Amino acid sequence: MTVAHIYTVAFQGIEAREVDVQVHVSESGGGGIFNIVGLADKAVAESKERVRVALSAVGLSLPYSRITVNLAPADLPKEGSHYDLPIALGLLAAMGVLPASEMEHYVALGELSLDAQFIPVAGVLPAALAASEQQRGLICPAACGAEAAWAGDIDIIAAPSLIALVNHVRGVQVLNRPTAKLAEEGGIIPDLKDVKGQETAKRALEIAAAGGHNMLMIGPPGSGKSMLAQRLPGLLPPLDAREALEISMVQSLAGELPGGTISRRRPFRSPHHSASMAALVGGGLKVKPGEVSLAHLGVLFLDELPEFQRAVLDSLRQPIETGEAIVARANAHVRFPARFQLVAAMNPCRCGYLSDPAQACARAPKCAQEYQSRISGPLFDRIDIHVEVPSVSASDLTLPPPAEGSAEVSARIAAAREVQRRRYEANGLRVNAEAEGQLLDRVATPEPAGAELLTKAADAMKLTARGYHRVLRVARTIADLGASEGVKRVHIAEALSFRRLTHLH
Repeated sequence: MTVAHIYTVAFQGIEAREVDVQVHVSESGGGGIFNIVGLADKAVAESKERVRVALSAVGLSLPYSRITVNLAPADLPKEGSHYDLPIALGLLAAMGVLPASEMEHYVALGELSLDAQFIPVAGVLPAALAASEQQRGLICPAACGAEAAWAGDIDIIAAPSLIALVNHVRGVQVLNRPTAKLAEEGGIIPDLKDVKGQETAKRALEIAAAGGHNMLMIGPPGSGKSMLAQRLPGLLPPLDAREALEISMVQSLAGELPGGTISRRRPFRSPHHSASMAALVGGGLKVKPGEVSLAHLGVLFLDELPEFQRAVLDSLRQPIETGEAIVARANAHVRFPARFQLVAAMNPCRCGYLSDPAQACARAPKCAQEYQSRISGPLFDRIDIHVEVPSVSASDLTLPPPAEGSAEVSARIAAAREVQRRRYEANGLRVNAEAEGQLLDRVATPEPAGAELLTKAADAMKLTARGYHRVLRVARTIADLGASEGVKRVHIAEALSFRRLTHLH
């Protein structure tokens, strides 16, 4: 009795766990019974029908024997259609069509169509990296080859169909190794020169971009809040190679790597306010990464912040603090990276004209109290920078374009981020917004005059301990933008100007 082996993966968050696909074909009949065991979901259970028809499409028929496919370990849940390919290859090895000893050295994943073509699946990049760690090769659909190639120097067979794969393994046909590709960064990135007026908001945007700080813009409709947020990607430095691979693994699991190409541009996600908790932080019947993970190492922009469900907003508190989204299930805790920068925008009240003398809110201050109370105090406290974005006057709109645009501002931001990179290199951090505890005290302790100002302001403004340390983080970033070694009084003063005394004005 022989058992053919090939390997695949089961995804738990961003982790690809090894699955041993064991295929046994009985030698003494069995009436054509085909069983798949090992805690498989319905998509995996249906694989036997896709595999049966795909094999017949290339001129092979299953023996009239009892076929048992075991997906080990048996207590690990198996979900998805990517088990089609390893089951088919395991069967071919067990039937002697492919060399069983060679198949044992591969990790395979892919979906089979009924005409034996390979259909792309999500998660090829994490699977390729897992195969590299296990010192195995990878077999995947041709459409996923470019994605797999980013795993480095491993043996990759990216085939368009089952017959092409069989011919390649048997030496009848040669499939070229796929090459890794970078995405072409097309499209025009909005420039900061398009924004007239709003000097305070533009300064806040620069500070937020330089230090990776969370930011909240409050102002009436049409004041330019969304316009400012859309210009943030043009200010952020590109991803380095390690960061690009990190975010691409999340995108791969979500099926959002078009053509298998990897982008060096930081993600910018802007979900609608009707988004559910699962859509925002991850989850669902088959756990998928949410918007907070797809915005990892980039920006999550929430427009009309109070319009989101309160429970959905409060679910952001834990990812903001820890940098990861944890989806709890009865049998496992699934983790996704979520080190994102939150940028939010909101009106001061439901009608939006709380402080506008020309269009005064008829229900003030109750309108503002009801509207802003949709956002919990703890969430407000986790936002480093609060900035007022007043209405833009007609005279501002007639002004010539500002002298500084995104190119000039992004140069300062890049210089400040390089200072932070060197500062935190030994600690595994990237920006000031990630510093905390003794490390923050060491790098951001202000000079005596600044410390005195911060102490008095903390008492007057009723700052929490979290709020106090977030002021220090912002002040450290302001000092970095000014190429200052120490945090001075002027830096503390500017950082305090971006903290709100209360929720309401």
